[in-house]
Amino acid sequence: MMGEPQKEHEWLHQLVGAWTAEMTCSMGPGQPPTTSTGAETVRSLGGLWTLGEGEGTCPDGTPVTSLMTLGFDPARGRFVGTFVASMMTMIWRYYGALSADDKSLVLDTEGPSMAGDGSTAKYQDIITFLSPDHRTLTSRALGADGQWTEFMATHYRRIA
Repeated sequence: MMGEPQKEHEWLHQLVGAWTAEMTCSMGPGQPPTTSTGAETVRSLGGLWTLGEGEGTCPDGTPVTSLMTLGFDPARGRFVGTFVASMMTMIWRYYGALSADDKSLVLDTEGPSMAGDGSTAKYQDIITFLSPDHRTLTSRALGADGQWTEFMATHYRRIA
């Protein structure tokens, strides 16, 4: 049961620290994007997991807090994690892999469709390091046409 950190856990360790966040979100076709700011503190749990605690505001100004857990499961050969936020009742479960250049972590998940018809849809959250002190988190949804559509982008800048 005891785990030893792998190179994938070392990749996750880049997330550890305090970050400011600037988010742009598309509210739908024909609507202007909304922007908001926030902060995230990421800490390590035993060198095997990262816990990212975020705070900010929804587009309507409502305060929001969130928690993202990320780890690597050597038995499955993939990254695993979860995401929860104070304004939603769903827990998002992640399964992912690094990009070929090791700069991005692509996390697959599934959840309620934005169509609001009770169906589910496939989503991806992608963490990309642009430098050691600047990373992005982009979220995109898979459309019926098989194309990915980005609906949110957050820029994180390290402050500690």
